[in-house]
Amino acid sequence: MIKNILLVLLFVTTNILAQGDIKIFSVENDPKSDLPTVIEKTLEADGFYISANTEMNEPFKIQFKQSDYEVFHLLTVFHLKLSDALIKKYPDAGIFVPMGIGIYQATGDKSLHASILTAEAQSKILGMKSVEPLLASIEQKVTASLKKAMPNATVVISNDNALPAEGPLVSRFELEVDADDWADAKDELQMTIENGFKPMGFVMSNFTEYNYILTEEETKESPFDFYDTYSICKLKVIYNVAKTRPEAAAFAPCTMMIYKIKGDDKIVMGFPGVYNWMSSALVQDKKAKEVLMKAQTDFERILREATE
Repeated sequence: MIKNILLVLLFVTTNILAQGDIKIFSVENDPKSDLPTVIEKTLEADGFYISANTEMNEPFKIQFKQSDYEVFHLLTVFHLKLSDALIKKYPDAGIFVPMGIGIYQATGDKSLHASILTAEAQSKILGMKSVEPLLASIEQKVTASLKKAMPNATVVISNDNALPAEGPLVSRFELEVDADDWADAKDELQMTIENGFKPMGFVMSNFTEYNYILTEEETKESPFDFYDTYSICKLKVIYNVAKTRPEAAAFAPCTMMIYKIKGDDKIVMGFPGVYNWMSSALVQDKKAKEVLMKAQTDFERILREATE
């Protein structure tokens, strides 16, 4: 039975960015080759699970009648072994399981680019005072795979002076439940959340029953009664932000975690706020900020109404 609701907003002010927030790989891709597929296959061979590889140009053209890009993919991945250890150590790190990789090439640009969040950025978002070694290891493995898939790529760290965050980096909700009788509350909660996405313009690109992976197909014990993640995107957000800051695709889709630790009397939900986009990717365009803030408000409303 649901007892009450607690909303916790994590607002991080500590600056731990020794390197910067976004790492961008660039390689010549003229004539155009199918690098998004090459990147996907390389990551998969290197121990990553591919949650989704979503081509965005067609949806852009359908909804907005044009695209500024020849290539625009949102790739979501997680490392099977390292993510397992990460979630067990820091349950809230599920907001990066899967993590995003933006792959894009603007019309007229001879180079293709891939963007990822650095371990520094991910640690900052999670409220850590120093860089988490597991996040650093995951970044190193993603970097190695991208370099393998994109030989001769140049690599730069973008925005080593991120803007101050204008709001919480993580929006986190806690819903109290009976420690031993939580299943019905969980089912009702998730059904309500999923039903709330579409009317607000959100699309669920992927759903991961991560506890099934943690238990190695229910053959081992897990510290969680359940652990699920949703990859959520809003086309209008990605389209407008990409006009000026395509590297922000590293934040898309947004991953929402929802889990319950065994023995606890609460279900935890959370997602990285859009303030990360504005801070880390320097999104300052008025239209882009407007659609980001609406997405933040709508997403919080869905979770709040689901827990009332």
